[in-house]
Formats: sequence, C-alpha cells, structure tokens
Amino acid sequence: AVAPLVPAALAALKPPVVPVEVAAAEHERRVAQLREANEQLVLAALDARDLQAAAEAAQRRLKEFLAVVAHELRNPLTPLGVAASMLCGSDDADLARMQQIIEDQVDKMNRLVGDLLDLSRANTGKLRLDLRNVDLAKSFEDAVNAARPAMDTRLQHFDVQLPTQPVTLRADPVRLAQILCNLLDNASKYTPVGGDIHLSASLGTDCVLIRVADNGIGVSASALATVFDLFAQDTHATGFNAQGLGIGLTVVKELAESHGGHVTVTSPGVGLGSEFVVTLPLRPPTTPDDLE
Repeated sequence: AVAPLVPAALAALKPPVVPVEVAAAEHERRVAQLREANEQLVLAALDARDLQAAAEAAQRRLKEFLAVVAHELRNPLTPLGVAASMLCGSDDADLARMQQIIEDQVDKMNRLVGDLLDLSRANTGKLRLDLRNVDLAKSFEDAVNAARPAMDTRLQHFDVQLPTQPVTLRADPVRLAQILCNLLDNASKYTPVGGDIHLSASLGTDCVLIRVADNGIGVSASALATVFDLFAQDTHATGFNAQGLGIGLTVVKELAESHGGHVTVTSPGVGLGSEFVVTLPLRPPTTPDDLE
C-alpha cells in the first residue's frame, strides 16, 4: 500500500510562489530572447539572399566577360584568314602588305592575352617586376612609337612634353611602357577624329607625375569612381567605341601600384575630355651601367 503524503511532502510538490514583478520580468526576458532569435533568423535569410544575388551577378558578369573575350579574340581571325588565303600567288608588294596585316593582328591578340595574364598574376600575387634605372624619355619614345599609328589613323593631334632635365626612375621598363601604351590607346580610342591628345611629365619632390590628357568624350560623374574597376566601361564610352574588354585601365592601376605609385582620373564631364595622372616614386640610379 502507498503511504499517504504528509502535509510537508505536499508542500514540497507545490511550485514556489513567485512575485508578480519577477514573473513579469522573466516573461519579458524570454520574449526579448525570442524576438532576438527571430531577428537573427531574418538577417541570416537576408544575408543568404544577398549572397545568392551576388553569386548570380558574378556568374552573369563572367558569362558576359567570356562572350566579350571570345568576340575580341575572334575579331583578328578574319583579317588573318584573308591574309593567309592571299599569300599563295601574291607578288612582293602584296606579301609585304599581308605580312603587316598578320603582324598587326597578332600584336592585338598578344596584348589582349598579356593584359589578362597580368591581371591574373596581380590578383594571385605572382606579378613580378624587373626593376632597373629607366630613362623616362626613352620610355616615352617607345610608348609613342607603339601608339602613334592608331592616332595617325584617326588624324589626331598629339604632343609630348618632358622636363628639361633627364628623369631616371626605378621601374620595370616593359611594365612602364605598358602603362603608357594603355593610357595612350585609351585616349586615342575615346577621342574623335581630329582630336587632341597630350602626354607630359613633371617632377615632384620625390616622384614623377605622368599625365595623359585628351579632349575626347570624357567620363561621366557616375563612372569616375569605378573607371579603374575590372570590366568597367562607361555607358556612353561603349556607345562611342565598343571595342575592348574594359581591362586596360585596371592593368594601369595594378602596374602603377606595384611600382609603389598610383593613378587618378579627372574629367569635367561627358564630352569635355579627361586626364589621367600616374604618380611614380623616383629612384636615383645606382650605377651608370645600370641605366636602361
């Protein structure tokens, strides 16, 4: 038989009496915990949605980029094919012209692939510089010789200004020429026929400032902040000249920063031209024999 519970045991089974104020405070605490948990769930859901949207946007950009790369790589194939088909039975004059076509198109493809590789190396920390003491005048000359044919084709006016004294800086001569060529090509591409392009350099306290200015289509205010971003192209720039991947200025930024410098852009607005300024630190020559 079960022994009957005595009054003391019955009292022990009863829940303790909690003051109303304490019970209300505990209720509020639990409600607040539940509210916080719900808010965290909502924030997590929003974060997941944002991540998904970002991933989808990145995938779209990748698809668009691959399409543009394919288009840009395919463009030179037509003149290359035409030139190759005309090699047989051509006289010396035609052979020279075909050779020039082939060399020009191969050069375009090499530069495109080179820019893509440089960006990949920069993003993975594998970009290496062959630093030497470089004569800035010689770098200007090399870049102008490479960019001048495109300017002449567009009947553009071009002038160069250098400091009166020789300027030597510690740089990779190939990469420095690449910076200058990309800026000059960009200026020529977005300057109308008969427009003006200026290349100049000036000395600061411990740096050299290289300027490329033009009176071309300019940069819209909304695009100034993103002009150096990968694949960034101003809407009106694409309408003016749809060629290119939008990576040339990104390469300029990466190369300038890898030299310890930086690049900036200013523009009064659409149709009012633009100016790019590359600032690079000066490094005195160590020995005369080291001068390129």
